[in-house]
Amino acid sequence: MSPGAPFTGLSAFPLTPLADDAVDEPAFVRIVERLATAGVDSITALGSTGSYAYLSREERARVARLAVDHSGGVPVIVGVGALRTSRVLENVRDAEAAGARGLLLAPVSYQPLAPEEVLELFRAVTEHTDLPVIVYDNPGTTGFAFTTGLYARIAELPGIASIKIPGVPEDAAAARTRVREIRDVVPRRVTIGISGDARAATGLNAGCDAWYSVLGGILPQPALRIARAAQAGDAGEAEAASARLAPIWRLFAECGGSLRVVAAIAEDLGLAARDCLPRPLLGLSAPQRSRVAAALRELALGD
Repeated sequence: MSPGAPFTGLSAFPLTPLADDAVDEPAFVRIVERLATAGVDSITALGSTGSYAYLSREERARVARLAVDHSGGVPVIVGVGALRTSRVLENVRDAEAAGARGLLLAPVSYQPLAPEEVLELFRAVTEHTDLPVIVYDNPGTTGFAFTTGLYARIAELPGIASIKIPGVPEDAAAARTRVREIRDVVPRRVTIGISGDARAATGLNAGCDAWYSVLGGILPQPALRIARAAQAGDAGEAEAASARLAPIWRLFAECGGSLRVVAAIAEDLGLAARDCLPRPLLGLSAPQRSRVAAALRELALGD
């Protein structure tokens, strides 16, 4: 585990598999224990990969408890986003009761949110908990795009520990510039975490402190190779390790995002039952599943 965990290093985002429209608890436990054994720096349950928005409060509370109970001491962060602030605060209390070490909060809304509304959401959460909070900027899912100025305003709130930013530019110099822009306006106590797995090596090499990883939630070892190389200052090896995963990155780009691909990987590896996503989400088509299986064989990841 890296110093400063759970807000530095590799944070793995596991699936929450379903079976017969209920959380498949044995499958979820298998996935969490696999992450703990691999030695990830933290486990973030109920992120977007964990399908939090599709689960009831009771299901979410149970998943949070299972994650903590089976994490082997690895710090667990729990996603608490919901449509209403009162519901978010209920999820916060459940995460606290489960033993979470931190919270992940996305501004989720049916109506488009204004920046002041997002600021007040984070203010409400930080005023109601002592747990550190990660700002979750995921515009592709939530429809809300943070500005650098809003990062700065939210980061001044007590309890904000990290900002999970979208993927950085592909160009290394442009990536460093973007990370520096954010670093210059947030307190040093606030870490910057990259998401968008295909650009994770670039983001880490550009100065990001953490990688909030979809792939790391199901294939922790190749993700750890990227993270550990970047942490050791070996930028070339981090980029090379990422380049070796190009078949996976292509699938993410061509199959409607990472969630369905990661679910197919879990199913192919026998970690989850077929059709493990919550409806109305459908899994990949048969040809797409064949491509996933071929990529796992090509990369020798079929363990």
